[in-house]
Amino acid sequence: HPPGAAEMEEMMGTEVLPRRTPAPAWLPPAKGEEGDFCLRSSDCTAGLCCARHFWSKICKPVLREGQVCTRHRRKGSHGLEIFQRCQCAEGLACRLQREQGPTDASRLHTCQHH
Repeated sequence: HPPGAAEMEEMMGTEVLPRRTPAPAWLPPAKGEEGDFCLRSSDCTAGLCCARHFWSKICKPVLREGQVCTRHRRKGSHGLEIFQRCQCAEGLACRLQREQGPTDASRLHTCQHH
């Protein structure tokens, strides 16, 4: 016999979306994951920082060794960046990559051990 409307509804899966139960007020708010909106880096989970992305700010991964980083020549110039990068991870510095190629090889800065 054809299933009744109630059974159909159950099968159609109101279960599909995981129900997010609101966090109880006494728990600290969850830290932001990658891509979540944030105001400051302390809003993000470990290994992420809060950086500008267009006109908002989101949690982005802190840079690992060998990743391209932004070196600010003048203080204050980073205010203009639309896509901000995180700083290098602990123990790494943003340095000019020593290229084996021609001297003008793209002048990329990467995170390197001190």
